[in-house]
Amino acid sequence: MTKPKVSSDWLAGCAGCHMSFLDIDERIIELVKLVDLRSTPITDLKVPDEEGVDVGILEGGISNTYNEEVAIRMRERSKILVALGDCAVFGGVPAMRNFFGADVALKRAYIETESTDSSGKIPSDPELCTPVHVKPISDVVKVDVFIPGCAPSADLIFYFLSELAQGRMPEIKGDKIDWH
Repeated sequence: MTKPKVSSDWLAGCAGCHMSFLDIDERIIELVKLVDLRSTPITDLKVPDEEGVDVGILEGGISNTYNEEVAIRMRERSKILVALGDCAVFGGVPAMRNFFGADVALKRAYIETESTDSSGKIPSDPELCTPVHVKPISDVVKVDVFIPGCAPSADLIFYFLSELAQGRMPEIKGDKIDWH
């Protein structure tokens, strides 16, 4: 039996969900016996396989056009798409920007901060992505599984991935898994 391929990426968030993933500690050895860990922020591969993966995991919300592109690509290349963490599930802390707008947030970040000198300016370049109203991943693509939490626990992530690897779909209830 071939191991299921798993890819992940992070969007607008703090990377805390991937830190929780790393907090599975030595169980990662057990997990890689069950899954083929492909592209992730913690591996050299950065884009999901063109031929697709079994499970795609996205952390963080959608805050710009690049995030939208990443979410669409992950959806196109994943049999099962997982929204991991509160930012991915409902926008989380990054969505607080929606109360003020991207322009106000960028001005504060690049011009008004205490550590910014008088030459501070908001970056502007055609290569940069365009900010959008922060939204959950499901507003852009179909999500199959929602795992809330800020951040979800290492135990929850490990159990969920190991169940998927064995062909079982655990039921998520709030920030808990139904352990069957």
